[in-house]
Amino acid sequence: MNSRRSKPLLIGLAVLLSIASAYLFKSYKVQPQLHDGGKPGKSGLSAVAVVAEIALQGDFPTYLSGLGTVTALNTATIRSRVDGELIRVAFREGQTVRAGDLLAEIDPRPFQAQLMQAEGQLLRDEALLKNARIDLERYQTLLEQDSIAAQQTATQEALVRQYRGIVETDRGLIADARLQLAYTRITAPFAGRLGLRLVDQGNIVQASDVTGLVVLTQIQPITVVFTLPETDLPAVMKRLRTGESRPIEAYDRSDRIRLARGKLLAMDNQIDTTTGTIKLKAQFDNEDQSLFPNQFVNARLVVDTLHDVTIAPTAAIQRGTPGTFVYVVNEDKTVSVRPLKLGPTEAEKVAVLEGLEPGEQVVVDGADRLREGATVDITTREPAAPAP
Repeated sequence: MNSRRSKPLLIGLAVLLSIASAYLFKSYKVQPQLHDGGKPGKSGLSAVAVVAEIALQGDFPTYLSGLGTVTALNTATIRSRVDGELIRVAFREGQTVRAGDLLAEIDPRPFQAQLMQAEGQLLRDEALLKNARIDLERYQTLLEQDSIAAQQTATQEALVRQYRGIVETDRGLIADARLQLAYTRITAPFAGRLGLRLVDQGNIVQASDVTGLVVLTQIQPITVVFTLPETDLPAVMKRLRTGESRPIEAYDRSDRIRLARGKLLAMDNQIDTTTGTIKLKAQFDNEDQSLFPNQFVNARLVVDTLHDVTIAPTAAIQRGTPGTFVYVVNEDKTVSVRPLKLGPTEAEKVAVLEGLEPGEQVVVDGADRLREGATVDITTREPAAPAP
C-alpha cells in the first residue's frame, strides 16, 4: 500500500527536476550574450550608450566680456530759440532725419516786422551820414580858404564819425533781426532719429522752455559704454599700445544673439574704486539699427586669438581625481581617460592646449556611467561651428 502511493510521488519529483534542469541550461546558454556587448567568454557590463563629438581644429578668439549700455553718439533736445506761436510741425514721430532738415516753424511775422524797422532805420542813418560827409567836404574847402574857423570843421568831422557809428549799429540790428527770423525755422543739427513729439502745433513756445519740441539722437554710428574688471586692464592696455583696432561684439541681454560688430574707441582714465572696474567705449556702425540708446547689451572684446588650436565641446570636460580630463573613444569602441590642459572657454567650446588631437572623438553625454576601458555604443552628432 505504501509503495503504491510513493511511486507517483517519485515520478512527479523526477518531472520537476527535469523542468528545473532545462531552465538552468537555457539560462546558461543566454547569459554570455549579456556580457561585454554580446562577446561570449568575457565578464563585465554591457556596452554603454553615449553621445560623442569630434574635436576640431581652428582659430579660437579670446574674449573679455562686460555688461554695457548703448549710448547715442549725439543727443539733442530740440528747442525754439525765439518766442512765438508754433505754426508748423514738419516731422513724424520716430522719423529718421538728416542734418539741416526742417523740423518745425515759428510764426515769422513779428520778426519780419523787426527786420523791416531795422532796415528803415539804416536807410535814414545812412542818409544823415551822407549829408554830414558833404558838409564836411564843404567845410574843409572853406577852411583852406580861411573862410571858417577850424573848430567848426573839427566838429563836423566828429559828427561824421558819430553817424558812421550809428550806421554800423543799424547794420548790427539788421543782422540780429535776420538771425531771429532764421531761428523761426527749426532744423536738425545732425542726422539721427526723432523721438515722440513733446509740443503740438498751435502752442506758444518760448526759448526758456525746458521740455523742448522733440529729442533727436544720433544712432548711426552709435556707441556702447561697458565695464571690465581692473584685473583685465593689463590685457587691454597691451593691445592698445600696439595701436591696433580691437574688434568688439555686442550681444543681447541673454548673451546668445549677436547684435552688431564694432571696434574699441576709447578707455576711461581711472578705475572706479567702488566697483573695481574701468569703463570702455566702443563704436558700431549700426547700419541695421539693431542697437538703441539705453539698451543693455553684453560686450565682448577680442584681446587675442589662438591659431590652429584643438577645440572641444565644454560638455565633454570632466573633473575628478586625474584633474581635468575627457573620455576619448578608441577604435575598438572602448574609452580612455585623457588628462587635458585647457585654454580659454567661449560659449559651448573650449580650447585644448595639450592632451587632445583634432579628429578624436570625445564623449559629451553619458560620461557619468563610464570608466577606463569601458565599451560604448556611440551616437555621433555634428559638432557646433567654432567661435568666430
